[in-house]
Amino acid sequence: MNLNIFSSQEELNEQLAKQIIAIANKAIAEKDQFNFVLTGGSSPKGLYKLLSTTYKKEIDWNKTYFFFGDERTVLPFEQEYNGLMAKENFFDNLSLKDDHIFYVNTNLQPQEAAADYKKRLNIHFGGAPIIFDLILLGMGDDAHTASIFPQTDLVNNNEATVASVWVERLNTNRISLTAPLINQAKHIVIITFCNNKAKALQKVLSTEKDVANYPSQLIKPLNGDLQWFIDEAAASLLN
Repeated sequence: MNLNIFSSQEELNEQLAKQIIAIANKAIAEKDQFNFVLTGGSSPKGLYKLLSTTYKKEIDWNKTYFFFGDERTVLPFEQEYNGLMAKENFFDNLSLKDDHIFYVNTNLQPQEAAADYKKRLNIHFGGAPIIFDLILLGMGDDAHTASIFPQTDLVNNNEATVASVWVERLNTNRISLTAPLINQAKHIVIITFCNNKAKALQKVLSTEKDVANYPSQLIKPLNGDLQWFIDEAAASLLN
């Protein structure tokens, strides 16, 4: 596990973009495709714009396949839909084939949407283990990552799959990759900004394990690497 601390979000995005480019080009050189899992929310917007404009020519997007670590159970045209955020800030700046973007079909009921997404992943990976080249994750101020929230069923899900989960505090279902599936990835990057994440980050990186309350502690790649990209505000309570 590597901890990368930056003075600003702009500096963080620049360095992370360069790292993504290196990972992408290595994957494409080795197996002619780059399987890239995106995170949602507002934090990665600047990164997505940077990759799809300033660094647009640094990656062969025709050999890149996009996935989502989790999705909100809203319809695809609603602003809360992670896929729409990625489309507006990333995909619309690129010329991508439709079959290179794996949106979660939220027109289905949550359990059906999760099963449908897992089926499509299985097809894409040809029935082999689902090992993404890079997964981007965020972390909430409650230490959740993807949609693995504290005290929910996903904390104890030991299957490498896609699951739906009821999140009581949000009064809604979410659809998410499980921690075991995430941990199969070659590279995982968790992005964390701002003071309101400092306490959660301190707890997650503590030697004291409490995954039920701090689910980001579940992220431990089996054969890959984990890097945190954080700003100084989020790191303010770390030793």
